[in-house]
Amino acid sequence: MPAPRTDLSSFADALADRLPGHWTSEYAQHDSYAQQFVTVEKLWDTGHVDYIVSQYVLGHHAVLHDQDGRQLYLTDRPLYSRQFVVAPLEPGEPGIKPHHFAGVEEPNGITVPDQPTRAAAQVTRRLLPRYQQALDTVLHNAAVQPAPPHRPGPPRVADVVTLTWYEDGALGTPYKSVPEGARTTLYALGFQYHPHQAAFLLPAAYGEDGRALRLRALVHQLAQKGIGVNLRHSTTPIITSSSHPPVPALTSASVPARHR
Repeated sequence: MPAPRTDLSSFADALADRLPGHWTSEYAQHDSYAQQFVTVEKLWDTGHVDYIVSQYVLGHHAVLHDQDGRQLYLTDRPLYSRQFVVAPLEPGEPGIKPHHFAGVEEPNGITVPDQPTRAAAQVTRRLLPRYQQALDTVLHNAAVQPAPPHRPGPPRVADVVTLTWYEDGALGTPYKSVPEGARTTLYALGFQYHPHQAAFLLPAAYGEDGRALRLRALVHQLAQKGIGVNLRHSTTPIITSSSHPPVPALTSASVPARHR
């Protein structure tokens, strides 16, 4: 691994002195590799700074703090002896939760030269505005939506249509189980009543796409009437007598005219 820079602590102090506002620097050495991640788990970066801390063993780092609670992570840039990297750390105020970061663009870090005056100018111009914008957005999110935006459960309904995919490929439901307010909608969307089976069935002749479109329309229209829709798959084979063969694929043509 690259040898840790010996001037990180003094550079961090010099950089803090040159940033706008009142900044202080806190230097930390890592006695073990695991200590590297205590701070970088809060790194607000998905770019090259995140890559560095995940790919290299770093012997130390510094964190710069200002009077408003902003924090900047500072460490070596491995293989580049005259550069450092600086990146924001996520805010840790009480009440800030993961969902407050949703949709907020990472402010990310930058590479700076080992000259404190030039480095401070780049941090001030390129990093702090992005950092402040992202921070303001997160704090706003925390103020207006403190709790996660969990989806509410479905409303309770008194009537439900339960459709079943049967083993022979038919899709339908027994006539007696259909609420009266749903029957007209089933008819309008192409479900046909088959008296020998006492069921509404959606003809296979519509094809998979056609049946899918009708199912979506059925769910939408019945929901407007306060009627729920369930979809089940039959796991019990259809039992038929040897003298009565299974009913073929059902279409309007399969039902004798006198029974339609």
